[in-house]
Amino acid sequence: MQKVISTKRAPGAIGPYSQAIEINNMVFTSGVIPVNPATGEIAEGVEAQAEQAFENLCHLVEDSGSKVENIVKTTVFIKEMNDFGKINEIYKKYFKEPFPARSCVEVARLPKDVLLEVEAIAWK
Repeated sequence: MQKVISTKRAPGAIGPYSQAIEINNMVFTSGVIPVNPATGEIAEGVEAQAEQAFENLCHLVEDSGSKVENIVKTTVFIKEMNDFGKINEIYKKYFKEPFPARSCVEVARLPKDVLLEVEAIAWK
């Protein structure tokens, strides 16, 4: 049976979807964007947005009852592939070895015109 995961420590859904779903002790997050959940603001610059997006993702996973260390897969969608190195530096602050499997994809546009979005799969 699936369970809807919701937290105020990450941006709320801006459409017909759940922040995350748990099924069979696995947590699947929706894409998380770099919106400050307390203020609704979006920081300027890719580094600040990456910090906020990964912080939001970690809060969502933790509030599901899992841990950041239990994330096994992430997908990072970025507006500009030239920002890959900057995002990697921020990524390493949140994820330690053994790093989760990861895909990184450049996209034309993201919700609210942010510079990146991230999603994850974690076990409980």
